[in-house]
Amino acid sequence: MKRTLQQVCCLAALLLLMIACRQPVQKEKSGSASADSARRPLTPETAAYADVNGLKLYYEVYGQGQPIVLLHGSFMTIPLNWSHIIPLLAQNRRVIVAEMQGHGRTRDIPREFSYEAMADDVSGLLKHLKTDSADVLGYSMGGGVAFQMAVRHPAQVRRLIVLSGTYAHDGWWPDVEASYTGINAEMFKGSPIQKQYDSLGNDPAHFPEFVKKVMSIDLKPYDWTAAVQQIRAPLLMAIGDADGVRYEHALELFRAKGGGKMGDIHGLPQSRLAILPGTTHIGMIYRTDWLIPMINDFLDADLNAPPPAF
Repeated sequence: MKRTLQQVCCLAALLLLMIACRQPVQKEKSGSASADSARRPLTPETAAYADVNGLKLYYEVYGQGQPIVLLHGSFMTIPLNWSHIIPLLAQNRRVIVAEMQGHGRTRDIPREFSYEAMADDVSGLLKHLKTDSADVLGYSMGGGVAFQMAVRHPAQVRRLIVLSGTYAHDGWWPDVEASYTGINAEMFKGSPIQKQYDSLGNDPAHFPEFVKKVMSIDLKPYDWTAAVQQIRAPLLMAIGDADGVRYEHALELFRAKGGGKMGDIHGLPQSRLAILPGTTHIGMIYRTDWLIPMINDFLDADLNAPPPAF
């Protein structure tokens, strides 16, 4: 039986996802500080549940310093998305990681999935932790949650980082957006995603329902352009040159945030844009040798400093 182009795209994307969950697609250089740090296992200082908005939201906290919240992608968990990144950021930051509604150890509730509701959950978690504000970093689905966090709870977001995320449904390449209707639980059979779902206490019989519910947020059109362009927090947006996110989508927001001008004449904008070469959507989270220095520089920099001069 012939497969449609859409089905082929779905299968290819999921095959890459399964490979990515088993091992990093972008290997760190042997002996580098990033690689050495990533190999050191960390034990969370806190691993607990917060009662927020009817959820028992599972979260972990690592390290000390300026807090940063990490928001995972669709279907992911803390270990699948962040295990190699937490040790790098926790060296000088307080890293807060959570598992969103229905993901990992956060059980689902009778509530539709939405970026807005998940952003409200993150806001509730920060209040639970008595943290007035934090830097917020979201990847893929988590990028959408991060955008909504900055829109809905601006006082709680100091600086915003979005990796391979969108603020409108058409921010994805058309074939990527079209592929979403064909994603189902059977495609994940035997994958690390399904195994983690089962191993963290969920009922395996509900896995198809979980996949369907996660995909529901991207099957409904959304467009937050006007609200996102008004976000007050400085933004670092990064996509890969072989990502699922359209270049123009990222560029449009960067221009609205002060980009698109020669910094030597007009000064540097507070927000930043990065397009990583040779980097796919899944490969983004394994580019730690590039991302961590860029993230640290963005979070620590004086964003009002003048550009360098001769």
